[in-house]
This record gives sequence, C-alpha cells and structure tokens, in this order.
Amino acid sequence: MTPGNNGASTPEDDDPFGYLYADGQANGAQPPSGGYGYPNSVNRVRAVGTRPYGQQSQAAAGQTAPYGQVPQQHSAQGRPNAHYAAPETLPGGAQTVQHQVPGGGRGGRGPNTKGLLIGAIAVVAAVVIGIGVAMLGGDKDKDDASDEVGTAPTQSQASKPSPSNSKDGESQVDLPTIDAKALRLGGGAALAQDVKGAQSDGGIYVGNLNQVGSSVTWTVNGVPKDGAYTVFARYSTVDEDQEMTLTVNGKPFGNKLNMGNFTRTSDGDFTKGWTKTYAWPTLNKGTNTITLSCQDGDKCNVLLDQLWLKAGQVKD
Repeated sequence: MTPGNNGASTPEDDDPFGYLYADGQANGAQPPSGGYGYPNSVNRVRAVGTRPYGQQSQAAAGQTAPYGQVPQQHSAQGRPNAHYAAPETLPGGAQTVQHQVPGGGRGGRGPNTKGLLIGAIAVVAAVVIGIGVAMLGGDKDKDDASDEVGTAPTQSQASKPSPSNSKDGESQVDLPTIDAKALRLGGGAALAQDVKGAQSDGGIYVGNLNQVGSSVTWTVNGVPKDGAYTVFARYSTVDEDQEMTLTVNGKPFGNKLNMGNFTRTSDGDFTKGWTKTYAWPTLNKGTNTITLSCQDGDKCNVLLDQLWLKAGQVKD
C-alpha cells in the first residue's frame, strides 16, 4: 500500500504519519488538525470519555470542542468526571439490575463450608471408631481361641477314664439299662415279685440265685466305644455279706462281685435290704455279654432287681 488517497478515504487507508514522508507530502499530506494526515480523511479519533450516551452529541447541538480539548462529562451529582463512566450511571443509560445472592442473609453468604467441615470430621471419626472396634474384636477372638485350646483335653487324657470324664460322656450318650424280667436266666434262677421294693417294671426280681449254677446273663447292645465302664447291680440281701462271680465276654472278671449287706438288715426282711454294688469292667464297642452266677464257694443269698451301665470308672 502506498500513501495517498486511493479513492474513498477510510481509516484503513489513512496513514496518520504520512506528512512525515516525502511521498506523503507530495500527495498533499498535512499535519493533523482533527483527522488523519491525508486530506478528506475520516475523523475517527476521540478521547476516552467523550462519547455521549443517552443524549445528543455536542456536534448535533451545534457545539464543537476545540482541537485538543476534551469536553467534560458530568456525573449523576453534576460533578466533572474525567474518567469513563458506565452507561447505567448516565441519564437515559441502561438500568442496573441487582440480583440477590442465594442463601439470604446480610450481604449474602457463600456455601456453608463450616457444615461441610463438620460432616467430614464426623465421617473420619466414624471410620476410626469402626477400625478400633474391629481390632479389639479380633484380639478378643484370639484370646477366646487360645482359652479353648488350653482347656481342651489331650488325646492321652481322653483315653484314660476318670470319674469327671465319664460323667461328661454319660450326659452325652444314654447307656443301656435292663430290668430283671429281660435277663436270660440259667440254672435254678426264677422270676418273682413277692418281696416289695423292687424298682423294675411290675416289681419283678430274680430269685433262687443261692443255688450253684444259677445265673443271669445280660447281652448289652449299643456300647459306644472300647474302654472302661461301670456295671451297677441293684439287689437285696440280709444278715451276712454276699459275693458272686462276674463274667464279662466269657472271661471271669478278677475278684468276686461284692454284694455286701450295706443296709445292715439283720431281721431277715428283704424289703429293707435293697441296695446296689458295682464293678469296673473293660467293654468293647458294640455288643458285650455280662453274666452274674453262683459258683462253688460263692455266697448267693440275694434278690436281683436291675443292671445298668455308666461310662468310665464311677461309683454313683
């Protein structure tokens, strides 16, 4: 682009400094006098704050400000203001719309950061408490487990019968009991019910056992495991202590079965002589046979009522 007037003068074609160049001066460029340096240039230069808003310009009113002099603007209070004024501050300008900040309150409030902070602290506290409870619960479980292991019997302890262990086994397993009338009789043994006091069904007991060869046999079913057991016998005797032969699974059991006169009955009344005795045989799991018989040298003046088993070596 060359300086000069190439047609309709527009701000894009005007060079405000054309008068400084030789070719500009040749084309008639002059120092500025209210417009650009070229003749017929468009006067677009205005000082900041001279554009009127909402009122007639000074040019339309026939008033022209001298070159270099900026017309004064007046604020809403009528005082001169050399700075730019927003349109809404001038008469006829746009109206200012005030928007109320949500949340109300004096001067408006921002988000409730205090409430959010309290909520966050509560969540953190709940998590910490939960972790603490879980850790305490885990420790308690470990303590409980160690107590259970410490108090549980070992295999060697369980295999050795004792009164305390046998009572626990008895409470878990119902061992067999038999009345006199269910026993298998041998020799001269016979059922009777003349003497009162027998606890078997119908008050029936076994008599005539005081003859050599007389016997009763109990086939025991349902023994839960191998081990030591106690066999009890309920009977009645008077005057002298008695003893009979006990056979377990075909083998004599050590000493004679003691059938003493523990009631100290001395008048021959068998109704007063009901008592019990016991022995500690070793039985096999499943089925066993227990026989009580009168052999040579035995004292067999007894009435036999019932037989029953308990686990282990007990006395009651």
